[in-house]
Amino acid sequence: MTEFSDKAAAQYGVQDYSATPQIDGLEIIQLRRFNDDGGSMTELGRLDEGQHQLVDGFGARQINYSVMDPLAIKAFHLHKRQTDVWFVPPGDKILLVVGDVRKGSPSEGVVERKVLGDGNSFLVRIPPGVAHGAKNLRSANPSQIIYFVDVQFSVDEHCDEGRLPWDFFGTDVWEVERA
Repeated sequence: MTEFSDKAAAQYGVQDYSATPQIDGLEIIQLRRFNDDGGSMTELGRLDEGQHQLVDGFGARQINYSVMDPLAIKAFHLHKRQTDVWFVPPGDKILLVVGDVRKGSPSEGVVERKVLGDGNSFLVRIPPGVAHGAKNLRSANPSQIIYFVDVQFSVDEHCDEGRLPWDFFGTDVWEVERA
């Protein structure tokens, strides 16, 4: 068996490959991306009277398009009633950070990080009570998010767009992991 130098042996560790805790109700849905010699197409969903066929029990009431400047962080959004369903185009790269702040939830306190886009096509269902924010990981170009919601935005007493500080789960949650 190979021995390491004293310095390397003192800092040597094995990466943890065990399953990480999952947020109850957070759902990742793989989408099909169709490519041909002329480009590509991804179907974001089929709606039956507003009901999304891929997201059980979700009725779209509004569809939004957001652009994030390079390396920008937008966090944390939080809803009492609203479910979000996010899509980041495969050519963009966004870090989604979600944290379960629902009192009594089986996953209360769990924080997850997901890279969206980056060549992949996913929908991400974010249930009410799960704080969510994003960081554009691209340093030179904007990134985009298309998202469906089941509660229409309102600035009156029915507003369901709450906020938590960007560092609510710590500042390191936004750092690129270095291995």
